[in-house]
Amino acid sequence: MTLTLYHIPDWASSIIRLALEELGQPYQIKPMDWDAGDFDAPAFRLVNPLGLIPALGTPDGPIFETAAIILWLNARYEGLAPGLQEPERAAFLSWLMFVSNTVHPTVMAMIHPDRPAGPAAADQMARMALDSLNEQAAHLETLITTRAPRWLTTAQPALGHYLGILLRWAACLPQDPALRFSLAPFPALHAVLAAQEQSPAACRVAQTDDLGPTPFTSPGISE
Repeated sequence: MTLTLYHIPDWASSIIRLALEELGQPYQIKPMDWDAGDFDAPAFRLVNPLGLIPALGTPDGPIFETAAIILWLNARYEGLAPGLQEPERAAFLSWLMFVSNTVHPTVMAMIHPDRPAGPAAADQMARMALDSLNEQAAHLETLITTRAPRWLTTAQPALGHYLGILLRWAACLPQDPALRFSLAPFPALHAVLAAQEQSPAACRVAQTDDLGPTPFTSPGISE
């Protein structure tokens, strides 16, 4: 069975497309259209009952949630992150959950502040989320400068690509430019993402998904 990625370019499914390209495994794209109601279609709700992407059709059945898909792909094909017996596995899992459970929701609160706070408090929510994201980026900066983990390099690229897409959104999607995230205070993190975005797999996805030549470190305005 070919892997099937339910996908909209520059949505979270681009994170999984990057992983699939890094693995070199054959896969097919199932284009999704939010406005056309694809997320509520009964057939898709059998793939992901929550009606969200990313979702991936696999030989083991459908799987959804970004971190879960990354872990499944790495367990089956290897190369995206530390394996089960590698000493760095424990640290990787901790930081993957940090990115999935903390960074990802923070970025979503930045770009859709009305969802958690309502329209009246949206501006305040966006400012609080940006402050939180800067604190989270500082933790990542310290991690990189003190430990330089292999799983934040192109040798094991899954988490770097995940961060790259999230920080891309935070840098260009908030409507107010003053509320956008900048990598400038985080040179080590910038260097990690600069290397990630120039990998052959990332360059292919940047072209197919129209992410621009420097999608992580200097993204353009995304719709």
